[in-house]
Amino acid sequence: MDLETLKRQFFEHLEIEKGRSLKTVENYEHYLARFLAFAKVSDPKDITDDMVREFRLWLNRQTSGIKIGGRAETLKKKTQNYYLIALRSFLKYLRKCGIDSLSPERIDLAKVAERDLDLISETDLKRLLSAPDGDDIKSLRDRAILELFFSTGLRLSELCSLSRDLDLNKDEFSIRGKGEKVRVVFLSDPAKDAIRAYLKKRTDMDDALFVRIETTRQGPPLGIQKGRGLAGTADSSLRLTPRSVERIVKYYATKAGISKKVTPHIIRHSFATDLLQNGADIRSVQMMLGHSNIATTQIYTHITDKQLRDVHKKFHSK
Repeated sequence: MDLETLKRQFFEHLEIEKGRSLKTVENYEHYLARFLAFAKVSDPKDITDDMVREFRLWLNRQTSGIKIGGRAETLKKKTQNYYLIALRSFLKYLRKCGIDSLSPERIDLAKVAERDLDLISETDLKRLLSAPDGDDIKSLRDRAILELFFSTGLRLSELCSLSRDLDLNKDEFSIRGKGEKVRVVFLSDPAKDAIRAYLKKRTDMDDALFVRIETTRQGPPLGIQKGRGLAGTADSSLRLTPRSVERIVKYYATKAGISKKVTPHIIRHSFATDLLQNGADIRSVQMMLGHSNIATTQIYTHITDKQLRDVHKKFHSK
């Protein structure tokens, strides 16, 4: 079987069997295509250690298009690893299909610096959550968005996918996250109150929980926009897009006087650190965030280890 056919079947496998999102599949296509264009091979058996080593060297010398101090910055190690992860996944698929090629275990990822967390202070977080202070439908919607982010730790795409039929008599609901995995998230009283107040003002019948609000340059919001789908589509949903929610969060961060960059993902970080600082165990936080690997959750522990702080306070300079 030729390499092009195997590649196409691999992407179908990622989408169907592995449940990867279309965006993830698209990224894998990009990373794998770049390797194959460099390697110029047509048979899986022709992929060798030397070829991968040369590709890594080539990647390491590529520029990212960003200039620092007049010099073009090379690709970050983390970005280089994305190419290797895609290639390794493809080689694993080939082995699963019984096709001879380079062993995926032969590819080691580059060591990267420990990830830095972008966080905002507790004071800034409180100011952010209280920034939508009006009683018009837009302010009520935006307050519900911010409270729901902090209550649940939802990803941006997960929040945008919610329907308005949430059972607010319960303190929890199920969400389908990355890889089609379902997990339970929990609603705080402020989040439930904010969502109820917002839904009470809704007069439309749209299924989406968070919808577009028609506004004018001056004066209060006019109300729910009439159905206006994306250009060239028949979709008439009023559902907010992820980009719109990002803009909403950025607007209220500026309004609250927060100088640091604030995104939905930073609120997710705040959700996780708040739990750990108040004594939650790492496994529980992993489940609430929907991380498949606990190593992903452990990035929070070095800044939230209360026990280490207590030991330092008790025994240092005595």
